[in-house]
Amino acid sequence: MVLGIESSCDETGAGVVSGGRLLGSALSSSMDEHARFGGVVPEIAARAHLHALAPCVRTAMDEADIRPSDLDAIAVTSGPGLATALQTGVAAAKAYALAWNLPLYGVHHLAGHVAADTLEHGPLPRRSVALIVSGGHTSLLLLGDLARDPIVHLGDTRDDAAGEAFDKVARILGLGYPGGPAVDRAARDGDPAAVRFPRAMLGAGFDFSFSGLKTAVARHVEASGARHVENTGARAPLADIAASFQEAVADVLTAKAVAACRAHDVDTLTIVGGVAANGRLRELAAERCAAAGLVLRVPPPRLCTDNGAMIAAVGELLVGADAPPAGLTLTTDPSAPLHQAALVPSPSN
Repeated sequence: MVLGIESSCDETGAGVVSGGRLLGSALSSSMDEHARFGGVVPEIAARAHLHALAPCVRTAMDEADIRPSDLDAIAVTSGPGLATALQTGVAAAKAYALAWNLPLYGVHHLAGHVAADTLEHGPLPRRSVALIVSGGHTSLLLLGDLARDPIVHLGDTRDDAAGEAFDKVARILGLGYPGGPAVDRAARDGDPAAVRFPRAMLGAGFDFSFSGLKTAVARHVEASGARHVENTGARAPLADIAASFQEAVADVLTAKAVAACRAHDVDTLTIVGGVAANGRLRELAAERCAAAGLVLRVPPPRLCTDNGAMIAAVGELLVGADAPPAGLTLTTDPSAPLHQAALVPSPSN
């Protein structure tokens, strides 16, 4: 039974996992405090974590109906993420581990997103491809045993991540922050074929690029004056732009993901991360995976965003694999590369 703590960005999460099942969870978001700045302010996020961590842990454990003596380990996100936010979570996890005499595991945030799906669909197959799409990361990964095997990068974004592009386009369109849900809502009334935005690097390996797409949207808006056109009953121009932009992102993501599965003779695709909650991405992925004979795994939206349950899920896998705990020398790594699920202290520490 593992307690997981997540504090890498603007959401404070705690979760309790045992036997691959989520027993209790709690989530506190400081998103509203960042909205007026149009993005996350690290110090505001860190202070919000400081206030929310202990209440979230208590709520998750109360929901699971357990006491500290029932726990076998604690897992915490130690990278990547905002430096001060990570430090707050790791400091809290160390305090709990010391007070309750429990082993402590450092977890890579992105591995947590992959593990979140196991709470909904069970253990991952022996080999699979994962598409991680979030505000800071867009990667195609070849996976084996998440707790034991190295994680192989098939492709990554060369500039903006998909979620970052959503945020920037939402700002261009005046749709507010966070951009992903705002664009998704606006796109429901739009025509995805209204504007043919570019599909960067489509067919050119498994890397991604969304910076040019964002620029294309900005130029289209500037040329058409779409932001200043009132909706008089006909389809709003902004809705068409939002739907066309969203279609371009979903098209590239799903095409490359399916191609990666075929290239590596894998029959299971897992899509995770905050952008995995996007309705059009989920719909198009389901269509293309069905046509290609692939099994598609996507966690429910509540498990796509940052949460403590996903960190607890990795922690349970590490305990089951007899992985050595990081212990109280665990440090944070805001730019930690994803090579394995566990993050351990460097030899110098």
